[in-house]
Amino acid sequence: MPILLIAIILGIVEGVTEFLPVSSTGHLILATELLGFNAEQWKAFNVIIQLGAILAIVVLYWRTFWAVLEGMLKRNSVSFRFVRNVLVAFLPAAVAGALLIKTINAVLLNPELAMPVIAVTMTLGGILILVLERIAPTPRYHDGDRLPLAKSLQVGLCQVLAIVPGVSRSGATILGGELLGIERAAIAHFTFYLAVPTMFGATALQLYKKWSVLSDSDLSTIAIGFVISFIVAYGVVKTFIGFLSRYGLKPFGWYRVVVGLLLFIGLLVFR
Repeated sequence: MPILLIAIILGIVEGVTEFLPVSSTGHLILATELLGFNAEQWKAFNVIIQLGAILAIVVLYWRTFWAVLEGMLKRNSVSFRFVRNVLVAFLPAAVAGALLIKTINAVLLNPELAMPVIAVTMTLGGILILVLERIAPTPRYHDGDRLPLAKSLQVGLCQVLAIVPGVSRSGATILGGELLGIERAAIAHFTFYLAVPTMFGATALQLYKKWSVLSDSDLSTIAIGFVISFIVAYGVVKTFIGFLSRYGLKPFGWYRVVVGLLLFIGLLVFR
């Protein structure tokens, strides 16, 4: 398969799945496996093109980020609280990721281990969405820009679950936020804010590790994936809040269950 087509396919997969509660990591692993790509060869590509998805968030929320920056320069307490909340929510996953990175990579780079894990987490994650969203309490917090510090930390602890392959970062934080009494749209907005330092940190680390082994041809391929990821993610994020407010997470729960069960069947039949 032409390398350009591979870059486009993976860019689309990243852009569609990064901010939906379906696990972008799980889908990228599935794509590389099902289409016969070499997981080690495309590992850096799959991580680095997340920068395109991050840029989509920055572009869509630039007014919010600019207002926060201006507020910090003016020593505005609301702006400082916004930054504090995002950083506090970011820290648990950053610490857990640093401690578990070798174990995580051992699973991600071994399809024999990764595929069964993804099948389990896809299915179980879907079931949890369908069950837990039914019992979520009535929302008490309706502004994702002004969450209490304790709630921000609790959302950050939920994000730690996404270290496991197949557990969606946005799924863990949005569902966790709902169970913590945060309104759907509010926690979705906060999840997008939280994505910027979380994804940028992971991407920067991989870029630092892999930069010396990347060639000029790799960079051009990454650029294609970056652009595709940005365009697709921009469209997805722009429409996601409205969809979530209307339908909740249940459609994604059913999707995860179906994909997980199909993956189980595939593992039994073809392995």
